Amino acid sequence: MADLTTAYTPDPAEQAALRSPRPTGHGAVRAYDWIRHHADSRPGKEAVRDLGTSRRFTYAQLDRRIDAMAAYLRSIGVQRGDRVAVLAHNGVEYFDLQFACARTGAIAVLLNWRLTVNELDYILNDSSPKILVHDASFADAASELKTRCGIGTLLRIDAADPANPYEAVMTAFDGQKAEPLVLTHDDVITIMYTSGTTGHPKGAMITHGMNFWNCVNLGIPAGIGLDTVHLNVLPLFHTGGLNCYSNPVLHAGGTVVLVRTFDPGQALRVIGDPAQGITHFFGVPAPYQFMMQHPDFATTDLSRLRIAGVGGAPCALTIMQTWAERGVTMLQGFGMTETSPAAIFLEPSEALRKIGSTGKALLHTEMRIVNDEGKDCGPNEIGELWVAGPHITPGYWNKPEATKNSFEGRWLKTGDAARTDEEGFVYIVDRWKDMYISGGENVYPAEVENVLYQLPQVAEAAIIGVPSERWGEVGLAVVALKPGTTLDQVAVQVHCESRLARFKIPQQLAIVEALPRNATGKVLKRVLRDQFVGEGAPRIS
Repeated sequence: MADLTTAYTPDPAEQAALRSPRPTGHGAVRAYDWIRHHADSRPGKEAVRDLGTSRRFTYAQLDRRIDAMAAYLRSIGVQRGDRVAVLAHNGVEYFDLQFACARTGAIAVLLNWRLTVNELDYILNDSSPKILVHDASFADAASELKTRCGIGTLLRIDAADPANPYEAVMTAFDGQKAEPLVLTHDDVITIMYTSGTTGHPKGAMITHGMNFWNCVNLGIPAGIGLDTVHLNVLPLFHTGGLNCYSNPVLHAGGTVVLVRTFDPGQALRVIGDPAQGITHFFGVPAPYQFMMQHPDFATTDLSRLRIAGVGGAPCALTIMQTWAERGVTMLQGFGMTETSPAAIFLEPSEALRKIGSTGKALLHTEMRIVNDEGKDCGPNEIGELWVAGPHITPGYWNKPEATKNSFEGRWLKTGDAARTDEEGFVYIVDRWKDMYISGGENVYPAEVENVLYQLPQVAEAAIIGVPSERWGEVGLAVVALKPGTTLDQVAVQVHCESRLARFKIPQQLAIVEALPRNATGKVLKRVLRDQFVGEGAPRIS
């Protein structure tokens, strides 16, 4: 494998060997500049509404900012293939930098701001960026990382500082035009580090082609167009924030509305405000759950929402049903960082009839569900979901072995357990790694969690497998309760007995204040395992 710390892609021979026999099909297709097109065609159209700073940017203004940032990057020596790291809360700066990287041939490395300095140290030493752009709130971490990781330049975003260094760069380089640079769909534009459950995170390489095909795959069924106004509450360092639906909206010429970080009350106010005109929203299940538990949920006007997408983790049926009672049909889909991310989508016309399904493969996606013998599963047989198409990552940065192990030919092995019904609709059962075996029977936590959410006391619930001398493993229910309520193991078992087979019923209950979650709201089950299944944890007999 080529040295990816100094070259932005493997050399052609090695790249061909890495991909064969799973070609992306991009070939030499040229990557086009979406923002420059809209700046020329509709310069006065609003592109980004940044509620964190109360600023609005037309496509012409965004185009000018991107040129200024591209000129600055070139002035400090950033060349084609160099990495540009970003450690910041949501803001227009993400789009400045993403598209400036496209105009210089550089690669944006988007950093999870919830990680510790030690965790970021690994990622930055792995990706070797020339510059780290950071929020003022992360200044201490950025300074330490600059020394640890040999980063040449820091650039601070500080809206509270009249001399805001980031905006000073915009002013200093304003009016400079980026020279045209020919890039293809095979060129890498972003590296997104996947959280993983063990070992170090892996940097999924995201190409221009992946971004484009995601816009096509997702934009059409989600009804994204010039009149789309999308509220983004997920962090833009995550594929769900950047690509569901922010990038597709900018590709189509619509408007992206940004909040700095998610707050359920603020999100409801923005959605309900006719002056904001929000038509599209996307979240993992947690934001929907927190909004429906907010006191303003019952009175918020949700009538302008055309699309409310959900993905990233199995969504409890009670969440979808609660929103449906307010007239909002949540549309499920499946994707992951490595699939850019859209791969499976449930058509709006099927949302109520197939509640709980993620739908069918998108237009430019192929899928299989494969059993342990590598054969295709029949209807209602659970296997691992495999996907293929032009929107699949070419691999992981600096990790050829991990790349090799993630593919079977051209098929990406997702690590998700899934099944289809008799009509071919896909249901994500759970992550393979979250499944546990009790008395020889497979238990998928998402199914049990759906049942726990039917208890009126439960605000949050997660199931993990814990060791049992008799059964091998049994279920531990980790639950956060609604204020003023109580719950015990007997009540849990009584509730589950008529709804689940005996081997699926949790045999242990732990009450916590809140479940640990990552920046997008996914429950961190590895943290729960460390807490409850670590050395010294009691065994159940």
